[in-house]
Amino acid sequence: MPRRPRPAGAATAALALALVAAAPAGDEEPLVTEARIVTHLDPAAGQTPENIALEPDGSADLTFAYARTVTHVTPDGARTVRARLPEVAAPATPVMHNALVTGIARAHDGTLYVNYATGTSATGVWRVPPGGGAPVRIARLPPDGLPNGLALDESRGVLYATDSVRGTIWRVPRAGGTATAWATGPALAPLPAPALDCGANGVKVHRGAVWVSNTDRGTLLRIPVAPDGAAGPVETRATGLDGIDDFAFPGPGTSVVAALNTVGRVVLVRPDGTTTTLLTGRDGLSEPTSVAVRGRTVYVPSASYRARRDPNLLLARLRHLIGRG
Repeated sequence: MPRRPRPAGAATAALALALVAAAPAGDEEPLVTEARIVTHLDPAAGQTPENIALEPDGSADLTFAYARTVTHVTPDGARTVRARLPEVAAPATPVMHNALVTGIARAHDGTLYVNYATGTSATGVWRVPPGGGAPVRIARLPPDGLPNGLALDESRGVLYATDSVRGTIWRVPRAGGTATAWATGPALAPLPAPALDCGANGVKVHRGAVWVSNTDRGTLLRIPVAPDGAAGPVETRATGLDGIDDFAFPGPGTSVVAALNTVGRVVLVRPDGTTTTLLTGRDGLSEPTSVAVRGRTVYVPSASYRARRDPNLLLARLRHLIGRG
C-alpha cells in the first residue's frame, strides 16, 4: 500500500494438464530467473505503481497512486495513460492525507475497476471503459476509510474492496450500487501505533473463497464464500509475512506469490505456510507493492514510497509452473 511521501525535492501459455510442477529446484537453481526491469519510473511525477492488472497480450495496467492515473505498460516498457482520476480540492485520506489510486481489477471485456481514496465524497470504486477513457464512479465508500486492494468475481458479478483503516472488505455490485460490509473483524483490522495502520490490504478471489493479506499482522487469510454469497469464518493460512502487500496465485492450487513491501522481497508462500524468497533488491525490487503471474512470467511493480529510489516494473521467469501445491 502507499506510504507517506517525503517532501518534494527530498533526496504465455495457458495452464493445462502440464501444470503439475516439476521437482523443486535446489539451492543452486533459484525458482525465479531472468529478472529484468522493463520500465523505470519517476517518483517526483507521482509514478508510484501500487497495483497491477494484466491484459491478454501480456501488457499490464498499473495504478500510479500519487499521479491518480491508470497507465498501460507494454512488455518492452512503453507507457500510455489510460485514465486519470479527477482531482479533489482538499484530500484528507486517513493516514496518507493525499488522493490515491490503489487497487485495480480487469474484467474479460477489458473494463477496468479501480479504488480511489481521497478522504472526501469522491472516495469509492470507479470504472474505466475498455481501452481507456473517462472514469465513472460506480460505488461510494466511506471517506474516513482507506480503500486499498480490489478483486472482481465475474461469476457472481461483484467486486471486493479492502479497507485498510476500517479493517473491512466491502462488496460492490459490478454494475454499480451500494457497497455493503461483507467481512469485518480483528483478523482484518490494523494494529495500533506504532504499526503502519494498515490492516486488510491485498485481495484475490480463488477457488470459492476471498483471500486477503493483513499488512500490520503479516498474515494471509482465506474467507470462504457461502452459497448465498455471505462470508464464512476467517481462516489464517500463513503468518510471519512481514510487510505483506498484494499477492497472486501462480497456479490452480493454493500456493501464493506475495510482495513483502517493507522488507523488499517477493516470496512463494506454500499451502503449509512455509516460504521461499524469489526476488530481492539485488534483482531490482524497490519496495514491491503487488504481484501478477501469467504462465511462468512474474510481474512485480515497486513503488519505492519511502526510499523514493527507482520505482519500476520488473518481469521475471518461473523456472517451472507452480502446480496444485
